[in-house]
Amino acid sequence: MPSKIIVLFFLISSFCSAQNANLANMYFERGDYILAKSLYEQLYKKNDVRRDYFKRLLSCYQALENYEEATSLLIKHQKKFRDQTNLWVEIGYNFQLQGKTEEAVINYEKALQYIENDPYQGNVMGRAFEENHLTDYALRSYKRAMELNPKLNLDLNVAYLYGEKADIENMFDSYLNLVEKNEKYYATVQRYAGRFITEDSEYPNNVLFRKLVLKRLQKNPNNSWNKLLSWLFTQQKEYNKALVQEKALFKRNSENLFRIEELGDIAFYNNDNATAKEAFSYVLVNTKDQNSILNAHYYLLNVAIKTAVTKKEIQTVEKQFQELFTEYGRTFTTLDLQMAYADFLTFTKNEPEKAIAILKDALKETTSDYQHGNFKLKLGDVLVYTNRFNEALINYSQVQTDLKNSSLAQTARFKVAQTSYFKGDFKWALSQLKVLKKSTSQLIANDALELHLLISDNIIGDTLHTSLKMYAKADVLAYQNKTQAAIDTLNAVLKKFKGGAIEDETIYKQAELYTKIKKYNLAEGNYLQLIELDKTGILVDNSYFKLAELYQNNLNNRDKAKEMYQKIIFEFPNSIYLVEARKQFRKLRGDVLN
Repeated sequence: MPSKIIVLFFLISSFCSAQNANLANMYFERGDYILAKSLYEQLYKKNDVRRDYFKRLLSCYQALENYEEATSLLIKHQKKFRDQTNLWVEIGYNFQLQGKTEEAVINYEKALQYIENDPYQGNVMGRAFEENHLTDYALRSYKRAMELNPKLNLDLNVAYLYGEKADIENMFDSYLNLVEKNEKYYATVQRYAGRFITEDSEYPNNVLFRKLVLKRLQKNPNNSWNKLLSWLFTQQKEYNKALVQEKALFKRNSENLFRIEELGDIAFYNNDNATAKEAFSYVLVNTKDQNSILNAHYYLLNVAIKTAVTKKEIQTVEKQFQELFTEYGRTFTTLDLQMAYADFLTFTKNEPEKAIAILKDALKETTSDYQHGNFKLKLGDVLVYTNRFNEALINYSQVQTDLKNSSLAQTARFKVAQTSYFKGDFKWALSQLKVLKKSTSQLIANDALELHLLISDNIIGDTLHTSLKMYAKADVLAYQNKTQAAIDTLNAVLKKFKGGAIEDETIYKQAELYTKIKKYNLAEGNYLQLIELDKTGILVDNSYFKLAELYQNNLNNRDKAKEMYQKIIFEFPNSIYLVEARKQFRKLRGDVLN
């Protein structure tokens, strides 16, 4: 029985201590140092081994300017724990708070002297200096320790402190030192340095980081330097430059082509078709792995489809598909190719019925729910193309039900909303879009917000939704690649609803379609009209950017292009096009972009 009482006593005592500690921490964090001091005094008295109790109690005395009590605590604690060398830092800092700088420096130097005898003390002293915001002394501690013992790796601590001092060059250099000592820190450096890097290749930090890495690469060819340059160029969307680095890596260590395939994929989805083509052509030449070969063909065919213009080019793509199916068959190994072929048949060759047959056969070959869901979505897309909206909705809804809470389910929900909008069921579309505005996928969330705004802005005050139904019809025609019919329908909208809420979206949509069919002067006229219509409208910065691209790429007017990019730079600082506008403006001005 007595033993049970003792155990119970200790349990209650531990519980009370924990409660007091939590309470003390709460008071300390909110700056109520008098109440915190009282509790920490009790906690320290019961357990003076706990460094956090000691440090918090000392901080309370110092915050309340009770320097006599702080000094008494330090003397008492140092007498009992003589091996805690970091106490010289605490003693020095206590003098500094009292304005006794000379005494403070004497104690700091005593602390630093321990590093001379034992470099491992560098980490202990560095942390003690850091805790007291003595950044320069902390740097001295870490750097001296590494000078005395090069095996010590404290560069991460050093880099952090240089970051605190806003000394970006030394911070980057310290991160690179970390990699130089051990390549496994590549990902760590990428993560931390990435906080100071932007998409703008001419942003000072980007320029500085590139120069520092190149300098090291020239001195010592190291895989990590190529990887970091490739990563930097990828952040800047300069995929062709990243590919140069990846090829250099592969030549030095030709184990696999995964990094080149990954870069090709990124380039493709960012519409850099030239780099994607170069990357996957390189893969084909350098691999014998069937999966990599089929994957490369998949991307190369998709690039060819995106850039095919003439009937001959389209026939060449068709021939390449047939050759691949002859060689590899239409089985689970070629499912990606079959999906790409169905897409090609529908949206390029206008043969949706053939595509539907292929997709239904392919569904039988799928080996996972996710793969099955992807084919269901594609089948829905082809059914929308043929105006079979209800059948499409069934396929999308099945994916939404079967793969709840997945990214594919969110895509399916957006397609349900879009198809409902196409068929004029605007209320149901809005209910789906409302959910999607909070989607974890930024792309889906943006698309959902855009469509939500279009619908909600144009159903107010129009009970029959006549203007929006006409606009949606044009959207369907554009989706079906019936571009001229879509343009004509938009003309009818502009004629019938001039001055209405839908006018700006109609002009903008029509301009995009004019660009698609290479009627660049008409597109230019639409964008200029839109700017004139409402200089503060939400589509104005989009229009300036699209105009700049037209002048730069299609109308051969560099001066006008520069003028449009300047408009974005100076008048739309929050525009999503700002970084690209700045980059293109510098390019047109003749700046050397490394």
